[in-house]
Amino acid sequence: MASTSTDNNDDNDTTQWAEAQIFVNTFNKKYAEKHEAFENQFWGTKMALSSSMSTDNNTVTTYSTELLSKTKKEMEDLLSNPDLLNKAETYLLNIIIRTCQCNEFPTKETKLIREETNKLEGTLEKARNEMTTLGYYSKNNNDDENNNKKKFIAASSVGLRTIMRTSSDESVRKSAYEDGLRSIGSFVLENGFLEIIQLRNQLGKLLGFQDYYDYTVSNSEGFSKSKLFEILDGLEVGTRPLMIKARQELVKEHGPKALEPWNTGYMMAGSVIKKMDPYFPFSKSVENYMRSYSAMKIGYCGATMTLDLLDRPKKYSNGFCHWPIPAWIKPDGTFQPSKTNFTSLADPSAVGSGLTALNTLMHEAGHAAHFANIKQPSPLFSQERSPTSVAYAENQSMFLDSLVDDSSWRARYAKNLKGESIPFEIIEENIRSTHPYKVFSLRAMLCVSYFEKALYELPDEELTSKRIQELADEIEIKIQGGLSARPLLSVPHLVSDEASCYYQGYTLAEMSVHQTREYFKTKYGYIVDNPNVGPTLTKSYWECGNSRPFLEIVKDLTGKELTGKAWIDALNEDLEEHVEKQQQQQQQSNGDDDDGDELDLQMTVKFVDGDTIISDSNKAGLLGACKEFEAFVAARTASA
Repeated sequence: MASTSTDNNDDNDTTQWAEAQIFVNTFNKKYAEKHEAFENQFWGTKMALSSSMSTDNNTVTTYSTELLSKTKKEMEDLLSNPDLLNKAETYLLNIIIRTCQCNEFPTKETKLIREETNKLEGTLEKARNEMTTLGYYSKNNNDDENNNKKKFIAASSVGLRTIMRTSSDESVRKSAYEDGLRSIGSFVLENGFLEIIQLRNQLGKLLGFQDYYDYTVSNSEGFSKSKLFEILDGLEVGTRPLMIKARQELVKEHGPKALEPWNTGYMMAGSVIKKMDPYFPFSKSVENYMRSYSAMKIGYCGATMTLDLLDRPKKYSNGFCHWPIPAWIKPDGTFQPSKTNFTSLADPSAVGSGLTALNTLMHEAGHAAHFANIKQPSPLFSQERSPTSVAYAENQSMFLDSLVDDSSWRARYAKNLKGESIPFEIIEENIRSTHPYKVFSLRAMLCVSYFEKALYELPDEELTSKRIQELADEIEIKIQGGLSARPLLSVPHLVSDEASCYYQGYTLAEMSVHQTREYFKTKYGYIVDNPNVGPTLTKSYWECGNSRPFLEIVKDLTGKELTGKAWIDALNEDLEEHVEKQQQQQQQSNGDDDDGDELDLQMTVKFVDGDTIISDSNKAGLLGACKEFEAFVAARTASA
């Protein structure tokens, strides 16, 4: 009997395992289909593509905010299905359990609130992207000198920020701030953001959390809002003296007007940005990014990538990277390469935009490399929403975009169109104008998180447009010492569901970026073009996907708990010592050029500009596609 009982148990185990495998296979297939349908709509609406386009299988895809909401609902309906969660718990399928719990809307009321919020968000984002009143006023050169009439120049939020950093005319900078960026706040509040805040908070509280912020952070990071702000409060208190000192130094160097939000960026680096501009031509940025990644042995595991990199009307006003097809290992053991869409907002004719867009490109390409290298048995491990940690996702991209600030990277890749490298004199001028003030970017990151925390903690009776705009100003003054050059209500993350209550991820990630940089420099002495970087990141950070906690993987690689120490140490580094180190880096990197004709990034890339296909590496090869993109940008710049 004992033998028979054991046999029966073995049979039962085998049967249950087979049933579990069928369940997993069916779920993965359904999820992948719904995920792709939603992501196609996400891309089409964000990029303002034409209403329909033919796909490879000769079907037609129509893009609209209604279909965006519909496909998102269908994806969330799958993940919030209680029967699916029960089966996953029966079979002990942790990744499905975790993902479903993050998308669980257990009552009809919570589900209806979520659906209504999705619709409002889609409508607001469309209105924001199509905002026709966004721009600044400049003197009309056609008018008589005594005529004070100004002309309105339309510009995206990215363009407005570039104007504020580079225009020598203070009245233009002020207009870009007051008439441009500041106007976004009242616009979004008058076009549905108030209702969205109320609905989000209702949802968070009905689901058992303090508010929507607590709900979002708990899902994405695995710990509460209270725990998060224990970390952020330490960083805020620890860097406040640095912020006060930096503001005093700015006044000492440039006078009190330097603290006006439209002046700060220009006063710090406006003149040197113009000197740097020729060495960061955006037309060469894609090739430089690819060569840099290739030298670090970063590959994309057969990914197909669509890049839409140029600014244009109605396009979403922030860079991002999403995956219609996540990377994963199928049941038969074959690997499904990712399909990636990513975007930046370059205006090749604008001074300073090449460097800004290059940073965005290096950042989003880092996301793409990370998610292309995840090798786990379900697409749930490689999708960017909860339970994927925001800090985990941003750590990878921010580590890679940090290289652009290194003199060793600039010595190798920052060249003008004649092939001449940027002189160290310009690099040094940039260091001296920015290093003492780098704490400002840390405080700007913190500011968004403290604002969203305060926003979702507002009593319902205070949720008015006037009060929220006042609150934004109060938080900017409290955290940044004065009004911010990027008004809080102009930050696109606040409006988007995918990015709301998200910004703390950048702060946590930057802590890990400095800790990871410290690890590589201690072990190898350098990072730029280090062939150990790609394999190390792949094994330690990328392949696991969201199967491991963010804090754990950082500790495993660096050997230390995550802290802000390495970041604060970098901010406190003596200016003269920093200049000397950067000069040594540049000298060591000079002469290391390797402009070969082959790149091994294991990817196919297509460059597009909205509905226009610029180039395709399937036809021209990677470098050939880069050259075609370069020619397209040159033509656009000439016409501008």
